[in-house]
Amino acid sequence: MALIDEFKARMHIFHSVEDTNLQRIIDSSTAAISRMTGIESDTDNLEFQELVLERSRYVYNDQVEFFEQNFQSQILGLSASTLTDDGSSESGDTDVGSWL
Repeated sequence: MALIDEFKARMHIFHSVEDTNLQRIIDSSTAAISRMTGIESDTDNLEFQELVLERSRYVYNDQVEFFEQNFQSQILGLSASTLTDDGSSESGDTDVGSWL
């Protein structure tokens, strides 16, 4: 199921009038979560997708300024899961979590 369909089901949105706006929200949330965690945005990681959906919910409800604070432990946990034994991320970036 596409993220937009999951988001619409979660938010009980049964029409397609807002689809363009919802897709924009999901795309910006995907980019933001990717930046925060260092995980590529095209991942099948369920935790990544959950954070995208949660951030999208905050954006949709005009509460995005509270997202990072409320989900900090999940963001850090997901970011840490990409670290290798030498402290670098799987993508080669050693500055994971610099957004704090």
